[in-house]
Amino acid sequence: MGKFFFQVTFLAMAVLVASAISMTSPSITSSWAASTIKVGVMGPTTGSWASEGQDMVKVIEILADQINAKGGLRGDKVEVVVGDDGGTPKSATLAAQRLLTLGVVAVVGTYGSSVTEATQDIYDEAGVPQIATGSTSIRLSEKGLKKFFRTCPRDDEQGRVLAGKVKELGFSRPAIVHDNTSYAKGLADEARAIFKSQGISEVYYDAINPGDRDFAVALSKIQAQNPDIIVFTGYYPEAAMILRQKREKGWNVPVIGGDATNNRTLVEIAGRAAAAGYYFVSPPSLGDMKTPEAVEFLKVYQAKHNSLPSSVWAVLAGDAFQVIAEAIGNVGADSTKIATYLHNDLKDFKGLSGSISFDEKGDRIGEVYRLYQVDEQGDFSLRE
Repeated sequence: MGKFFFQVTFLAMAVLVASAISMTSPSITSSWAASTIKVGVMGPTTGSWASEGQDMVKVIEILADQINAKGGLRGDKVEVVVGDDGGTPKSATLAAQRLLTLGVVAVVGTYGSSVTEATQDIYDEAGVPQIATGSTSIRLSEKGLKKFFRTCPRDDEQGRVLAGKVKELGFSRPAIVHDNTSYAKGLADEARAIFKSQGISEVYYDAINPGDRDFAVALSKIQAQNPDIIVFTGYYPEAAMILRQKREKGWNVPVIGGDATNNRTLVEIAGRAAAAGYYFVSPPSLGDMKTPEAVEFLKVYQAKHNSLPSSVWAVLAGDAFQVIAEAIGNVGADSTKIATYLHNDLKDFKGLSGSISFDEKGDRIGEVYRLYQVDEQGDFSLRE
C-alpha cells in the first residue's frame, strides 16, 4: 500500500512539474502546439461610436481571413483579438490591459483621441506597438513614444485645411463649437489660430457636452451672435443633432465640421433635409478610394456584409492591420522588431487608402484631407 501510494504521488508530481514547464517555457510550448500570432483590435464596439468599432472589426477580420487562407504569416495563423473600449477612456484602459494579458504583439486602435490617449502609456510600457486609426489629436505623437503610430492624419493639418476652406467659401464670421474632448478642443484651437492669422475673428467660441442631445440653448446663444457659418469640431452624433435642431428652429446658417463627422449615420440621425448642405473636411470617403487595393477590398466587404463600412475610419483600421502584417511577415512576431520595421523600413506601402509611410514620430506622411458636402440625397459629394 505504501509503495503504491508513493508511485501515485510521484506520478502526480511529475504531471504538475510538466504542466509548470509547459506554461513557462516557450520552446516546449511551441513544440507541442501550433503557433498563433495575436493582433489586438481596440475599438468602440458598443457606445455612441459603436458603428465605427463594429466596422473596424469587420474590416480587419476579412483581411485576417485572407492572410490565413494564404498560409498565414511565416506559417503562423493570425488571430484577431477584440477589445471593446466603449468609446470612453476608462473602458479603454481595461480593454488595453485585457489585450496585453491575452498576449497580443501589436494593437490596432482606437477611434477617439482621448480614448487612445488613455491607453498610450499602457502599451508603451508593455513594449507593444499601437497604431491609432481615427485619433488625430496633435499631442498623441508629441510625447516621444517610440511604439505609437497612426494611419490617420493630425489635427494641425486638418485645422489648416478646415480654416482654409471656410475662407475659400467666403465666410468671415465663424462660430466655433467643440466638445472639450482631446480631438475636438485641439481642432477648434488649431482652426481658431489659423483664422486669426488670416484676419478672421470668431464671433463665438464655446463647448457643448459630448453625449447631450438637446442643443436648443446653445443654438440660441450662437444665433444671437449672428455668425455666417458654424464650425463644429466634435463627433457625428452631436453634429447630427445640431443640424436637426437648427432646421427645426428654421435657422439656415451653414455648418462645417471635421473628419469625426464623416459617418453616414450622421444623415440617419439628422435626416436628409437637415443634413443637406453640411460641409466637412476628411480623408477620402469610400467612394473616392480608387486604388486597386481599395476597389477590390470594398467589393469583398460588400459581398460579405451587404453594405459598405459606415466611414473611412474603419478602412484606416484595415490599413493599420495591413502594415502590422507586413512587418510581421518581414521580421517576425516580435513587438520591438515590428515597431522598428514600421519606423525604418516600411516605405510607400500600398494600403487601402493609398501609400503609407511613417515619420520619426509615428505620424503618417502625406496630405490626405478633402472637402465634402452632403447632397440632397444624403450622399457625401467631393467638392474638389
